[in-house]
Formats: sequence, C-alpha cells, structure tokens
Amino acid sequence: MDNLFEYIIGIDQNIALVVLIALFYSLERLLESPHKHQNRIPHFLNNAVFQIIFFGLNIIIAAIQVSLLKWSNANNFGLFHHLAVPFWLQIILAIAALDLSSYWVHRTSHRLPLLWRLHRVHHSDNNLDTSSFFRGHPLEGFTFGSGFLLTAMLLGLEMNVFIFYFIAVLPVLIIQHSNIETPLWIDKTFGRIFTTPNLHKIHHHRDQHFTDSNYADIFILWDKLFGTYTYAPVSEIEFGLREFDGAGKQTWWYLLISPFVNIKREK
Repeated sequence: MDNLFEYIIGIDQNIALVVLIALFYSLERLLESPHKHQNRIPHFLNNAVFQIIFFGLNIIIAAIQVSLLKWSNANNFGLFHHLAVPFWLQIILAIAALDLSSYWVHRTSHRLPLLWRLHRVHHSDNNLDTSSFFRGHPLEGFTFGSGFLLTAMLLGLEMNVFIFYFIAVLPVLIIQHSNIETPLWIDKTFGRIFTTPNLHKIHHHRDQHFTDSNYADIFILWDKLFGTYTYAPVSEIEFGLREFDGAGKQTWWYLLISPFVNIKREK
C-alpha cells in the first residue's frame, strides 16, 4: 500500500488534468448522451480561461496552505499527532473528513448570498460537459481552500496525505461533469454511498429545488445524512441558471465580473 501511495502522490496533477480532460472530452463525442450541444470548441475555450486564471492564483493559495500546514505539523497541532492512528486509517479518515468539509463549504456557498455570487459562475453553464470542470470563479479557490486547510490542520494531516486527496478527487470531479449518462445500475449500487456522475448532474439542474441538493463530491452519504439528497432522471435535467441565459451572459468576461453585478436569482 505504501508503494501505491507514493506512486499516486508522485503523479503530476497538471499532466493528470490534461489527460483526463482529453479522455472524457473525446468520449463525449463517441457515447450517447441526452444532452447534445453545438459550438463545443468555443464553449471549451471559454471555460478554459477560468483554469488559466486559477492556475496563477492557485500558486498563492497553495503557498499559504503549505506554509500553514507545515507550521501546524511542526507544532504537533491536530488529532493525529496525539492519537496512534495507523497510516492507512489516517488516509481513509482524511478523505472522509475533507469531503465532509467540502460538503459544508459547498452547501454554505448556496446559502450565503456573498458566496453564491462566486459559486453561481460554476452553475451558470447551460451546456454541461467535461470543460465545465474548469468553470469556477478564481476567487472561490480561497473559499474551498480555507475549508480544506482548516480540516487538515485539525486532523494534523501530513502534506503527502493532503496532496493524495486532491489527486484522488480530480478524476471524480471531471467524470461527474462529463456529458456522459451512466447506466442506472451504477446509481442503484454505487450511488448508495458515492456521488455518481448522474447524481452530480442533478445538482446542476436549473430548478432550484435540485440545484440546492447533492452537494457532496465523493460521498453522497453526507447528503442523505443531512437531508439534501434528491433524485431526477438525467434526461429531464435542464442545466444552467435562468438569470444567465443568453450568449452575452455566457462569456468568460461577464462571468468573471458577475460576482460584482447585482443579478436577481430566478427560481
């Protein structure tokens, strides 16, 4: 297990991102989906701008996280510094705790108007596909990053475990946004515990009842436990937000400045 762990944390996240995006973007053209749309290349490029901006900003976010986590570990701050927990169990607990942290930050981002102004950029995409993984306001990195960092410090996670989580969750997030409808048996089996691609697509429904549900990245159990789980056939989902309908409101520049624009939420 140690060898596998070392191999995974040694993966270059940027290379993994390019490979996964290319793979699922290609599969979208080959497999059937109830949601087809035109102008896929302009749509991809429009979304990719956010990843380019975030890449630069993430250098600052990562530097802050690394510095504070190193300080925390140097001072033996956090649960795992005071309990004899096997390393393999630390990894499992870390993944669960960081996913739970993401759940609550995500849910709060739907509830607090200030945070929703940032998060709605991600939900504005009315043509959900693999490139939708990119679409997120760069400043939102500080929102989720703060939640991850606080959780890591409270647990006393080693830096390598922290890195392991982000590498492990990367393919999950990309697959969830891909324009591929997975078989229902996956929802009925794995969907009892995990957030399947179909279950996450429900979260992108423009009907607010569904938008404000299925927040978890990995474990749909959190939504079931805290009463935010919903289900709807993927073929009936309409993606996006009504207040962002129209070509002019789908450009990367409008989306980038949209948190600073007063836009009424349409249910």
